[in-house]
Order: sequence, then structure tokens, then C-alpha cells
Amino acid sequence: MNIKNFSMRWATRSVRPAAVAGMALAALGVSACGSGEAREGQASSYLIVERLVMADEGGAPFESDVVSDDGIFEDGAVATLSAAMRDVTNPNGPTTNNRITINRYRVTFRRSDGRKEPGVDVPYAFDGAVTATVGPGDSVTIPFVMVRIQAKLEAPLAALRFHGGALAISTIADVTFYGRDQAGREVMVTGSTSVNFADWAG
Repeated sequence: MNIKNFSMRWATRSVRPAAVAGMALAALGVSACGSGEAREGQASSYLIVERLVMADEGGAPFESDVVSDDGIFEDGAVATLSAAMRDVTNPNGPTTNNRITINRYRVTFRRSDGRKEPGVDVPYAFDGAVTATVGPGDSVTIPFVMVRIQAKLEAPLAALRFHGGALAISTIADVTFYGRDQAGREVMVTGSTSVNFADWAG
């Protein structure tokens, strides 16, 4: 079984018809707006999640295939983040100190029924590194890994392969981006989206 990185996967993956037709998986939509965490901290500028989509499909919800004919692949996603000033009445406007450099992200999974034990109900949470800088009034697009290869080799996703065990697992992924403005003050923002796991091509 071949394991390839998600950048190759984005270029080669074709969208497969849903193998679990009629299920209520598509009822969960994408929520990519910034949470209350967007305004935490002491920085004079803050981040906003404008968009959160799957890298090679661009639709919602995400359909994560736990295994395909040509191997197991990471699932990539793309986030569009913008920045804004807290004090919109400041006559001096933003400066270079207000630019925010994003340096990492964290993905956690939960289910709408409240079950969220990692390795039992949902995949394990993980951290990843990214680097991007955005200033107030601008936006930046950041590619990142939404579902790791490891997750598809571990419980509970491994049980979905070849339609073993449960037919599908529907989750909500919370993606938090962390960074600092140019004065070193920390900034963070969270976006959420639905991720539905199944052996879509099986």
C-alpha cells in the first residue's frame, strides 16, 4: 500500500461519488468564521478566518477517504485568513508592527453527539507548522494538513476501511491558527468545518 504526501494527492485526486448515498452527512455545513478567540490577547490587530475549504474539492462538508485504490493519503485543506485593527477609530492607521505572522496551527476533532475521545470516537488532535504574514486590510491563503496519514492507520478510522465496523464517522474539525504581531504579542483564531470519514470508494 503506497503512502504519498498530500501535495501529490491534491494534484491527482479525483472527486469520487459519495458511496454512502442518502446519508445525512452533507447536512453538516462549513463554519469558517472566527470564534471569540479571535479577539483574545493584547495585540492591536487580530485575525479573521475568511474561508476554510478542502484543497482539491473546495466543497463542504469535507469527504475524507480512509483508503483508496492507489493508497492512503493525507487530506489537505486551505485557509484564507485576514487581519484587522481592534481600534478602527485610530487616525494614524496600521503600521508594520500590526502585521501578524502565523507560525503554527492545531486541529482537533469532535462529534455533534458530544463524543470526542481521541483514538476511540475521533482521530487524535495534532499540531502543524506554517509560516505566513498578513497585515490589516489584507488576506493570505495558507495550505495545511487537515487529516494526517497516521489518523487513517489508527482507530477509529482504520475500522472504516473496506466498510468494516461503522459505515461512516461524521466530525467537526476545529482548526486554530496561532501567531504574533511584529511586537511579539500573541494572536489566535479558530475556524470550524465538518469532516466526514468513510471508505468512499469501497
